[in-house]
Amino acid sequence: MADKDEGGIKMVIGVVSEPGEDANQFVFVTPDDTELKTGEFVKYEASVELEHEREIKEKKRRIFARVINREQCRGFPDRFMSNPDVPPKLVARKLGISSEETDLYRIKAVVIGYYDERLNDFTNPRIVPNPGTEIELATNDELEEFLTEASSDAGGTALIGELLHRSPGETEISLPIDAFTSTHLSILASTGSGKSYTAAVIAEEMMKPDSKAAMLIIDPHGEYGTLKEIEERNQDIFQDADEGYSPSVQIWSPEDIKIQISELTQSDLFSILDNPSDAQEQVLSEAWDNLQNKDNEYISLEEIKEECASVGDSMDLESSARALDWRLEKALNRDLFHHSKHISLSSNQNERGLLRPGQCTVLRLDTMGLRDQQMLTTVLLRKINQARIEAEKGRESELDFPVFVMLEEGHRFAPADGSARSLGVLSTILSEGRKFGVGIGIISQRPSKIDDDVLSQCKTQIIMQIKNPTDQEAVRRSVEGVGEDLLSELPGLTPGQAVVSGDSVNTPFLCRIRERHTEHGAESLETTRIWREEWQKLDREPDGLAEPEVEEGTEDRDETL
Repeated sequence: MADKDEGGIKMVIGVVSEPGEDANQFVFVTPDDTELKTGEFVKYEASVELEHEREIKEKKRRIFARVINREQCRGFPDRFMSNPDVPPKLVARKLGISSEETDLYRIKAVVIGYYDERLNDFTNPRIVPNPGTEIELATNDELEEFLTEASSDAGGTALIGELLHRSPGETEISLPIDAFTSTHLSILASTGSGKSYTAAVIAEEMMKPDSKAAMLIIDPHGEYGTLKEIEERNQDIFQDADEGYSPSVQIWSPEDIKIQISELTQSDLFSILDNPSDAQEQVLSEAWDNLQNKDNEYISLEEIKEECASVGDSMDLESSARALDWRLEKALNRDLFHHSKHISLSSNQNERGLLRPGQCTVLRLDTMGLRDQQMLTTVLLRKINQARIEAEKGRESELDFPVFVMLEEGHRFAPADGSARSLGVLSTILSEGRKFGVGIGIISQRPSKIDDDVLSQCKTQIIMQIKNPTDQEAVRRSVEGVGEDLLSELPGLTPGQAVVSGDSVNTPFLCRIRERHTEHGAESLETTRIWREEWQKLDREPDGLAEPEVEEGTEDRDETL
């Protein structure tokens, strides 16, 4: 039995037996009653050489390690198992063997290191413990303190849940919001494993008084409308009476937002036209440049067509200009586009805005086609990014504050095949957004369908159950610093369980996502219940469905035929 501290937590749980296969691994032996799981954290003491005032001195440090494998090294002999009707312990007692001496396990662990306060991170001593070194279980307090640079009672943090391998309620794990909003976030999981649920948990945390985030959620399927409960339920956790803070949740539909035609680029126009010829592209390119050079605040569809006709005449391409008319009509004469209405980024006294501190805006795009979703996202992100660049350069801007944008179904907007218009601006923001205060959160159930560069730029990862081998391989390629032991856990995770890794944490760990404060809006349909209810609504005769009515005079038609 392992030793215990005063709080009753098992502490000394085993003794090092030998080095592991790799230079950073070791093996220790423990009795079965410790029940160590893969991903559990242990520790030991060792002398470490530290530089102090230009002198090298040795100092005892707590060095942490993570369990990566467990195998039995002493158990009942196989012959004890020959009769499944006789318990092995009964056989042992008959032979005078103590069953308590049969349960020993070899635990393989990988060294994480000691926590260096100067670096705010773990430092690996590059040496494994000697045989005979006592191994202890890391305490809950140590893990809460060292696993991330945040704590649940500090400001600017997101309480996402607790450690999976500890009992419920023992540990709380928070992520530093500044870290994942500036270096970007990805939430990856198979359908039904909890990715949208987890994203909503993070949204709830960011709307609390200690953050007051300016947040936008691109919602292709209408799953995040229940976040409105943040303000409707008037919950104390979201409010600060002393400051007079109460968060706002805005639900926008495509009817609430328009793309101003003048905000399109030339390549945007070409991407939405229906197979223009080279000559037509030449005419439109010249016409668009002319309109841009006139420095018009607004550009209408009619103005584009008129300018195309003028350019066509001058270039002797009248037929190409005429052929552009119906293509331009089809592309721009729709509700999505307008000559003067535009996307107002920031709220003011006279106008409802998309973003402001303390406001989460959910942009529901479930009534739009994929290409329109991509175009709207392209123009919106480009406008947000440009506004933040202007603000950081000290120029007049709609956005004098950082913003965080979460994209559900991220593979729609940054596909691996490069087909989406939105991929370019997303790549730009992910590589440069940290400087200008634009953070991105990518949420997807298909990591293999996301552009590799986009996925690798998300420096904090929450990875849930993934069974598809292709998607697992995509995670391995794009996510740095997650050991193979934790990646191997992905197929066996259950909904709500996740591997958390990246820049927001000091070492990867397994987490159980906390319960939401608001209802979940992405539950699967209760198909059989709906069928039963709809069946009850049918007009029914006492002995079954009513017979279909027969038109008068047609009773014998089938027989005559």
